[in-house]
Amino acid sequence: MLAPEDLYEVVAEPTAAETGGQGPVLVHALTGFVDAGGASQLVAAHLLGRLESRVLARFDTDLLHDYRGRRPPMTFSGDRFEDADLPELVLHEVLDEAGTPFLLLAGSEPDLHWQRFAAAVHQLAQRAGARLAVSLQGIPWAAPHTRPAALTAHASDRALIAGRPRWFDAVVVPGHAGAFVELSLARAGLASMGFSVHVPHYLGSTTFPPSAVALLEALSQATGLELEAALADLAATGVEVLAQVDEQVAASAETREAVSALEHQYDAVAAGRGLTGPSLVSPHLPEDEVADGDELAAQLEAFLRSQDDDAADGPSRGQDGPGAGS
Repeated sequence: MLAPEDLYEVVAEPTAAETGGQGPVLVHALTGFVDAGGASQLVAAHLLGRLESRVLARFDTDLLHDYRGRRPPMTFSGDRFEDADLPELVLHEVLDEAGTPFLLLAGSEPDLHWQRFAAAVHQLAQRAGARLAVSLQGIPWAAPHTRPAALTAHASDRALIAGRPRWFDAVVVPGHAGAFVELSLARAGLASMGFSVHVPHYLGSTTFPPSAVALLEALSQATGLELEAALADLAATGVEVLAQVDEQVAASAETREAVSALEHQYDAVAAGRGLTGPSLVSPHLPEDEVADGDELAAQLEAFLRSQDDDAADGPSRGQDGPGAGS
């Protein structure tokens, strides 16, 4: 493997002073394959937009990004090219609302050099004295938007996620860089965990703030980071988006019926398992019992994408695709 340190440029040194006798938390929220609802992108954009931060390191995306596989958008003004929206992958140091520093690795999921990239992230984590790494993702799920967002929690040590439901005994899923970093950091001896929020499958390719709220709440609970004000802002946006989705659903009898069927399936599975709370609903629904989200998506995505185009309504999804399977 080529030298991991050649993948990045150090811009500034991390804060030397430790807080409470412990090093900082490393949060990695990469956009791309597993970013249903724009959850990872929204979390990163919101934290960087609301909290004080500075850049510690920049990765060389020319070495990591497949430009032909995920072509960056370019602006053409009629007779010339004016700009190119190239991917970035940056390590930030962020201060929470109590002034506690933490690390945030945000940007486009690398296509290439995953092992080298993971080793580079470990180097930077060691440089900052990180004590814990937390990954954040959004995954499409057969769940209605009318129920609170549930989470799949995962960790190198079950004690890190004690009290959270275990969804699978064993399952093979397509790999993504965030999961590979989580695995690699754990193997290197850094305590690692993550949260994958369940995004309604028919809203997976839109920007869906309630999913980002669920991730931020879980991050704060697991790490002790103080993010209350940032959460309140994002939650207010989420309430507005949910109201917009409800309005669209109410306008179509067929869409109302599809959402109602999904609610029934969701609640029935929970009741059948003798569980309470939306976080404990089983994902193992037979294919013939899962409401088809295609028509819901066609109607709702068009509406919500129009909201993304209006800058006043919040950050856009950016250049990467929706979450896996969405």
